[in-house]
Amino acid sequence: MIGYAFMGKAHSNAWRNVGGFFDVPAFEQKVLVGRDPEQVAGAAARYGWAESATDWRSVLERDDVHIVDICAPGWMHAEIAIAALAAGKHVLMEKPLANTLAEAEAMTEAARAARTCGIQSMIGFNYRRVPALALARELIAEGRLGTVRHVRAAYLQDWLVDPDSPMTWRLRKETAGSGALGDIASHAIDQIQHLTGQSVTEATGVLRTFVAQRPGHDGREEVTVDDTVWATLGLTGGIGASVEASRVATGRKNSLQIEVYGTLGAFTFDLENLNALSFLDTAAPVREQGFRRILVTEPDHPYMHAWWPQGHVIGWEHTFTHQIRDFLLAIREGSQLSPSFEDGLQVQRVLGAIEESANNKSTLTVVGR
Repeated sequence: MIGYAFMGKAHSNAWRNVGGFFDVPAFEQKVLVGRDPEQVAGAAARYGWAESATDWRSVLERDDVHIVDICAPGWMHAEIAIAALAAGKHVLMEKPLANTLAEAEAMTEAARAARTCGIQSMIGFNYRRVPALALARELIAEGRLGTVRHVRAAYLQDWLVDPDSPMTWRLRKETAGSGALGDIASHAIDQIQHLTGQSVTEATGVLRTFVAQRPGHDGREEVTVDDTVWATLGLTGGIGASVEASRVATGRKNSLQIEVYGTLGAFTFDLENLNALSFLDTAAPVREQGFRRILVTEPDHPYMHAWWPQGHVIGWEHTFTHQIRDFLLAIREGSQLSPSFEDGLQVQRVLGAIEESANNKSTLTVVGR
């Protein structure tokens, strides 16, 4: 694993626990890589890694390393992933795929070439593995919502509300690529496409930075990414969608809200209540219709057979365990991984179209191919 901060901790927790709950191929947590030798060594000891290193290039040369999990910042994604795939390593990559469309295209081409040699790759849109959202996708695929017409998605956080919150790499375009757009709107866009099975073909967008400067090491620094994004999307099949993302939404800690409306039903979901799905079925008599709460904790629900007795909820961290489970099973079976780098590239194209539209004062922008 390359990177040991927030995402490195989440992924390490999943690697450490997946074998205790799911039937997956045996593996070893060999080496954790980071820039600071003392800090990465301490993280390796806490997170269950056998050793630590500071040079990811030398790790790629090792014969005893077969999987590379990339949790480094976005500006490092392309170089590491392309090198790892060329070295014959299976790659799990945190989202978004890259900081630029050109990087994402190069990474996807490298993944295609590696796939012909049996080398697998996957991008980490972990919310596909929320059992409630996985159930929602099944309901849509079964036709329970009829024809989907309209989707709303909003990913809202408030960790940047305080104007004196310090600068980080996530607030610099050269390291993060974008702000709320790539960081969290990418999750919402992936969900819209994954749930409906349709692709975004056009977008209009608005980006806004509310706090232009933040405290840095040498005084206040310019913030060069967005705080918020609003977008409307057109999808194949005539579906309309709206996306909103903010890291300055006071009171919202980690709220991914999704609403899907069809001709025969609808559902709503909020990540801050991730074990529940609200579902409306118009097959019920009109006087009985209304959104009903499904507690997604039954053994028949996606992934839940491996966890606790009915009614015992799981948490945010379990989505990463499910992700590692699916990743390992696909490697063992030689099956297609999802979401693939191609899926990540499609999201990247949508992000690019939203940014281009925003730069052109919300002009309708066709998503490239």
